[in-house]
Amino acid sequence: MQDLFVVTDAWRAAWPGAAAGVLAMRDVANPAGHPALERRVAEREAALRARFGGADRAALRALPRLQAYAAYYKRWGKTYHVQLQLESVALKGKPITRASALVSAMVASELEHLLLTAGHDLDAVAPPVTLTVAAGAERYQLLGGQEQALQAGDMTMADGRGTISSVLYGPDERTRFRPETRRVLFAVYAPPGIGGQAVAAHLEGLAAAVRLVCPDAAIEALEVHEASQPGRSANP
Repeated sequence: MQDLFVVTDAWRAAWPGAAAGVLAMRDVANPAGHPALERRVAEREAALRARFGGADRAALRALPRLQAYAAYYKRWGKTYHVQLQLESVALKGKPITRASALVSAMVASELEHLLLTAGHDLDAVAPPVTLTVAAGAERYQLLGGQEQALQAGDMTMADGRGTISSVLYGPDERTRFRPETRRVLFAVYAPPGIGGQAVAAHLEGLAAAVRLVCPDAAIEALEVHEASQPGRSANP
């Protein structure tokens, strides 16, 4: 797919060392549940509890990826919500969120890789999707319909009609998954300290999870971009 994803110089300048990526797929399905996906989600729950069951919150917060997000969110006095979900599943024994198949696949992958991910119905998106940083005057409707102003400096993505997600506030209502969703866009934000290889591995795993539900689903685009750090060249 051409002209799906545009990365601005403003993002590169504001967040050197950050990475971001998108995965677009067609011929997907979004049922309420699916046996193969449920097995995968249950396996991820068991793996997280086996890995972290003897740990405490401090040990989880010391994980390098969670530290990278914590440094980002701290600028605005907020806490990374995936960290809270990990604590809930690994330490408190609560289940991973089961919603629609696409949401379940996304959340399980988020917790496996600890990378912030937003999901969109690609047919509701007006390409291109532009990765930039918020000026602070933008507003958009969150899931559920609440209007939210963006925070200046926050990483955000917008299509031809407006903001579709931000790191601090998540995806929008307009492009949310629906039962009839047949094309999907997943977008990943990674603050400095994580890197593009981790983003690519996460997106590839997410594609595999989607194909558990719909084996014929095809990848339209998988792109990963990094903002080079001062004195270093960007990865090709």
